[in-house]
Amino acid sequence: MTHRIILASSSPRRKELLQMLGLAFEVIHPTSDETVSGGEAPEEFALRVSLEKALSVSSTLSDDSLVIGADTIVVVEGEILGKPKDPREASSMLQKLSGKEHCVYSAFSIVRAKNEHLHSEVVGTRVRVKPLAAQEIEGYIKTGEPMDKAGAYAIQGAGSFIVSGIKGSYSNVVGLPVEELLEALKKLEIV
Repeated sequence: MTHRIILASSSPRRKELLQMLGLAFEVIHPTSDETVSGGEAPEEFALRVSLEKALSVSSTLSDDSLVIGADTIVVVEGEILGKPKDPREASSMLQKLSGKEHCVYSAFSIVRAKNEHLHSEVVGTRVRVKPLAAQEIEGYIKTGEPMDKAGAYAIQGAGSFIVSGIKGSYSNVVGLPVEELLEALKKLEIV
């Protein structure tokens, strides 16, 4: 059975990761609120936002399409770091990550059109950041790369220089845990 697959994401990195799986899909940009609710654990937040993204797209569809929503967050010492609003916030985030280990959580949700929730999952990866000098942080921010990335860095880009090691899924840190997503699609008999 062939399903129309839609990626509910504005992220070019998620699009690239899904393309690597060889799946035919379309991209529709989601609308959802990415504000942390009081008392919400990081994993719950990522799961909720991934589902809201998928539902925001599936609710607009009239066919039997499958929609994949995803969200990625960085958590250091219990604090959720989203995308920085400006260079000052990016600098603050990178200072918080400097010389420490943090966790990157990527959640994904799969729904069918008309908001039928099929699967949600969150994957965590531990990432260690080397101690960063002020000049390194400033120089990296000047590249512009940190500005649309959770935690203000891209492991797959120029930001790879800050990472001294990871434990877990690399694609998860990029923004989509492809191994777990593929397993879920197999279980749902989509691929």
